[in-house]
Amino acid sequence: MAFQRETEALGQVSGRLGWDQETMMPRGAAEQRSEEMAAMETVLHARRTDPRVGEWLAAIDGAALDAAGQAQLRLIRRSYERAVKVPARLSVELARVTSRSQGIWAQARADGDFAAFAPTLAEVVSLKREEGAALAAEGDVYDAMLQDYEPGATADQLDAMFGALRPRLVALREAVLAQEKPAALTGEFDDAVQMKLTRKIAETFGYDMTRGRVDKAVHPFSSGSGQDVRITTRTNPADPFNCIYSTIHEVGHGSYEQNIDAAYLLTPLGNGVSMGVHESQSRIYENQLGRSHAFTSFLFGEMKQAFGEMNLADAEAFYRAVNRVDGGFIRTESDEVQYNLHILLRYDLERALIGRSLEVADLEAAWNERFEKDFGYAVDKPSNGVLQDVHWSLGLFGYFPTYTLGNVYAGCLHEALRADVPDLDARLAEGDTSPATTWLREKLQVFGGLREPRATIEHATGAAPSEEPLLAYLEAKFGDIYGL
Repeated sequence: MAFQRETEALGQVSGRLGWDQETMMPRGAAEQRSEEMAAMETVLHARRTDPRVGEWLAAIDGAALDAAGQAQLRLIRRSYERAVKVPARLSVELARVTSRSQGIWAQARADGDFAAFAPTLAEVVSLKREEGAALAAEGDVYDAMLQDYEPGATADQLDAMFGALRPRLVALREAVLAQEKPAALTGEFDDAVQMKLTRKIAETFGYDMTRGRVDKAVHPFSSGSGQDVRITTRTNPADPFNCIYSTIHEVGHGSYEQNIDAAYLLTPLGNGVSMGVHESQSRIYENQLGRSHAFTSFLFGEMKQAFGEMNLADAEAFYRAVNRVDGGFIRTESDEVQYNLHILLRYDLERALIGRSLEVADLEAAWNERFEKDFGYAVDKPSNGVLQDVHWSLGLFGYFPTYTLGNVYAGCLHEALRADVPDLDARLAEGDTSPATTWLREKLQVFGGLREPRATIEHATGAAPSEEPLLAYLEAKFGDIYGL
């Protein structure tokens, strides 16, 4: 555990380099940063594959350990067994290339030029295919990649869940879009005022600013764990909801990491157990709580205080504007009804890329064709299409499906939360999120990686995860808003 603690600490340092690259690093430093990241990965890979770890694992009597000790052992063994399958050369090259790729993606996105990014992405995909094959041995390569983000998940399981979601989501979207749309929020909203308000909202949701900070980035994200958990957001003068709800989303991630039992600091249990469970926290904070009728009535008052009078007359109109379903291209700005359809598109495309039935040269055309089929209108520019997400530039294949899995988990948690806290709406209307955030902390967040992902949700809710609570919530909420 002493050896592991040092490895975890070095991993946090590497993560901080990544945070700096996306927030404050000078643009001209990208090449040097890629070498720094590669150097860190050289050290980390050597530690993760150190033969002594295998010897220690073989010598330990797991039956003599308590539940936390057994969980630590399970996670260290899993990490070691995966790490030794990947050659050091490949691990280091992936760190170098993905660090450089991130900056190339950001510039290509700004320029709307997929061709400028395609060669680098092809290099990333080639390396990830090689890594996946090493991890999978003779098994399914994409299933092997999933284990980095959602241990225990398989593509077959996801296909079944997504197959159950798709028809009801499509039917709900079609019914909603056939109705008259609520008025949208319009106007100009100062960036500095947005950032001041969004930091206040972050604290309203329990984010501890003494152990965190809110900065701006091209693509909002959360970074770190324990005593240093940082989040980012972005601003748009015409759309303050982008900033506010990106922040609340990342606060869900950040609060999860901040609220893990301090005894697990710098150990494998000191992080969120999976990206699906992580996403359940960000989505329940953002949507079931942050976009609720009760909380938006409070937020309406905060917005008026920050920006003055708006074109929306009252809290009811504001609630409907927050939850307005409309055409759009950007996943992170999507409403709850259509969000998962964005994820299913990416999931299918990245499986095809890893499975070699799709190549990077054909990716933009495949994206545009699939988007028009799923959403009914054409992508207007690459930054609204294949270039909008940072994930593939970072080599995060297998990550996207955890967003929808997280929504499913959030639906289960929300159902259990409502049953346990009957006066939740009254408290949210006052801007008091503590009944919900305390429930989530005590039922789930404090345990970190103690249990496997599905068991984490089952322990919190008392039931096995199912897509039904999410679908019932969406159909009831948007059925009410749109009079279905």
